[in-house]
Amino acid sequence: MADTNHVSTRWLGGMAFESTNPSGLTLRIDASPEDGGAGSGLRPKALMLSALAGCSGLDVASIIQKMKLDVRDFHIDIDADLSESQPQTYTRLILNFHFYGTNLDLKKLERAVALSVDKYCGVMAMFRNFSKITWKVILHED
Repeated sequence: MADTNHVSTRWLGGMAFESTNPSGLTLRIDASPEDGGAGSGLRPKALMLSALAGCSGLDVASIIQKMKLDVRDFHIDIDADLSESQPQTYTRLILNFHFYGTNLDLKKLERAVALSVDKYCGVMAMFRNFSKITWKVILHED
């Protein structure tokens, strides 16, 4: 049987919600003031991008450790285009994987990212159903 996750999301009033995660942690979701909220929480569509970066980031961190690559730090920037029609969905994503360190190996880092993007990241696989995804690796040598 496949794994099942349970999330419970509770209305806090106004446009704010609190959502639990299977880890037992919670996060707050709220609309921006221009959309009737107080801006006191994460926006739902942007939260999807955070989930994507987190999923791929976990993969890449694991892979670079297994490859014994000398990476001091990395982060992922995502630029995402929304459709003009309602409901607005992401149509195009550009992921930039920034790696920091000395003697960074571009080919191996590109391989690590490719494994996440093409094979391991389940959130990426879901996004592929409705978005065009491109990515690149950017090195920042010390």
